Amino acid sequence: MSHLLLVEDDPDLTLALRMLFTRAGYDVSHAGNGRAGLREAYAEHPDLVVLDVGLPEMDGWQVLERLRDLSDVPVLMLTAHGQETEKVRGLRAGADDYLTKPFANAELLARVEALLRRSGSSATWASQIYDDGLVHLDPTQRRVYVSGREVRLTPTEFRLLNALLRHAGAVLSPNQLLTQAWDDPTGIGQERVKFAVLRLRRKLGWSDPEDSPVESVRGFGYRYRRPPNQPSGRAARA
Repeated sequence: MSHLLLVEDDPDLTLALRMLFTRAGYDVSHAGNGRAGLREAYAEHPDLVVLDVGLPEMDGWQVLERLRDLSDVPVLMLTAHGQETEKVRGLRAGADDYLTKPFANAELLARVEALLRRSGSSATWASQIYDDGLVHLDPTQRRVYVSGREVRLTPTEFRLLNALLRHAGAVLSPNQLLTQAWDDPTGIGQERVKFAVLRLRRKLGWSDPEDSPVESVRGFGYRYRRPPNQPSGRAARA
């Protein structure tokens, strides 16, 4: 039985969709806002997420961006806006499909079934342990080891390191790191990323920029350089 996560704040629509999906044979969980949706997604690892754009506090676009840092889980977005620009924005941001309200129940179910068939319910999640021989990071246990030595990090430092490791070799801009590492990046300046990276390097024992695997790329952002001749860093799910 496939597990669907419905992230929707309208109680009437939520009730209707839960009944629709349950009768169609799906296991359904629900979150009423974006932050709760992300927590539920991380904890439950659904096979598909049905995500409303107009959520309170953290809107659907922000939730989608965070979800894409966690997983390639299929995401079907629901919105009251039918403009072509909105649909293009959703697909470019990583949504797999886009449906405008009001919609027919049969069409919604057909789109859900199609997405599940294409994905094969094989979404990978960032709860996987990362280990490249130098750094071992366990998201479930919230533990980090460098060369076998455990390092205590703050929640923000942990998320910052996790983001860099998951995108090893790629340059992440300060704005991307703000989005991935800070619970509420609104109003937080890019300078804060710089100082957080400096603190992270010190804690990990990489104070010398020349020797640090976390390197600054002038004018672009930061990158984690995987140690040479080491594995890719992927491991079995925790």
